[in-house]
Amino acid sequence: QEELAEAAGVHRTYVGMIERGEKNVTIYNIERIAIALDVPPGSLLE
Repeated sequence: QEELAEAAGVHRTYVGMIERGEKNVTIYNIERIAIALDVPPGSLLE
């Protein structure tokens, strides 16, 4: 989570909250996370 958060430019607790379904992720952050993971943004929504 820490490495992903750093690569995506978001806080590590935000990544954890998204994973647990506690926080709604914005389109902007979906794109940032997808870039950090080197995957298409749509693949994060499947």
